[in-house]
Amino acid sequence: MKKLLYIDACIRDGDSRTKRIAEPIVKALEDKYDVQRYILNDMDLAIFQKDLLTKRLNGIIDPTVMEWAETVRDADRIVIAAPFWDMSIPAALKNFIELCSILDVTFKTNDKTCYGNCKAEKMLFITTRGMNIPTGDIREQATSYLKALSWLWGIGPMEVVAAQNMDYTSAEEIEQKIRQAIDEGLRIAETF
Repeated sequence: MKKLLYIDACIRDGDSRTKRIAEPIVKALEDKYDVQRYILNDMDLAIFQKDLLTKRLNGIIDPTVMEWAETVRDADRIVIAAPFWDMSIPAALKNFIELCSILDVTFKTNDKTCYGNCKAEKMLFITTRGMNIPTGDIREQATSYLKALSWLWGIGPMEVVAAQNMDYTSAEEIEQKIRQAIDEGLRIAETF
């Protein structure tokens, strides 16, 4: 069975509106994929600082981090669930990405440029935004960052499921937006 990596960067766990959208979509994908879940709240994510860089430049990579990077590399599909956070993504997700960006694992170089080394043919980004900021707006940097990352890692096209203006609307409208996002994600899952 093909492999799907689900990266859950939902900071508020059970209170997360993003997680409420992502879970039924990932559940539907379990029929087609062996799902590996990385719940970033439960992981020990070292901050990529000078000491870590020095070790990496000397070929010393934590075995757990190497396992994460190899899982990213070998996944057939990737789903990322992350809320809109300070105009982009939560720091834990950025940190996870930095840890997994390992030369000769998730990407390679030919001494002129970098190119991807990941197997995933598609990526799905599921998010919610408190403000009324649409996908692709200059103020919304998560999508452009993840698209650039998919290029670096060699991942195929990325689709986005987003519910926006979640903080400045009624509870009824929030529920409607969550249902609409789930329905959109389930349609994507049919051919994902």
